[in-house]
Amino acid sequence: MAKQSLAFRGDDESVESSNRGNIVETVDSYGRMNEEVAKVTLEKAPRNASYTSPKIQKQILSIFANSVRKKIRDEVEDSKFCILVDEALDKGKKEQMNIILRFVNSQGFFRERFFHVISVSDTCAATLKSKIDKVFTEYNLQVENLRGQGYDDTSNMCGQWNGLQALFLQECPYAYYIHCFAHRLQLALNTIATDVDVVYLFFEMMTSIINVVDSSAKRVSELKYIQEVEVVELLLGNLKLQGS
Repeated sequence: MAKQSLAFRGDDESVESSNRGNIVETVDSYGRMNEEVAKVTLEKAPRNASYTSPKIQKQILSIFANSVRKKIRDEVEDSKFCILVDEALDKGKKEQMNIILRFVNSQGFFRERFFHVISVSDTCAATLKSKIDKVFTEYNLQVENLRGQGYDDTSNMCGQWNGLQALFLQECPYAYYIHCFAHRLQLALNTIATDVDVVYLFFEMMTSIINVVDSSAKRVSELKYIQEVEVVELLLGNLKLQGS
């Protein structure tokens, strides 16, 4: 479930509930398939070892996450690396900072790994720097090996004197900052879409078409049928060309 990013908990995990959440229902399914499992799980499990409480579920996920991060850290070894950092609000309106590592492994292959998600109280450069330093210390990642920083172009990230990139450059002059290419592309597309009439109208029309089709199950079905017919016609046309 963790690998597939499925929620562990359900809205109602009581015995009377028709759907007690993914983890409880999965354990219950194993119990129905194996009597020995059924004897020691859920309501029949010891009160101190049921492993289904929200607190225990979070601890299990934390163990999985730490194991993955340790594996990534072992992959980095002592090589030089870069970091990509971005912040976003989660569903609970809490600010989260994402850290991605980019490096070349011992076999000479480029790797990009999602490494950590950290809650932050604010997004000022000093706070972000402190949180990243704690991650580096915890996993023994040396700032001296940092060779690149990739962020957006907000002042707290790219500020020349007090931005996050400047704070890291004070410790490692080789940690060059690069404005995130994905963000630059997004800004370029937004500018083009608003300044060029033809492009603006294209995206406006595309948005309208998507909204009209997506709002009706009948239209979605008709569109899928038309696509299937086109694919069949293309295949038949290719077969005729090969036959001739």
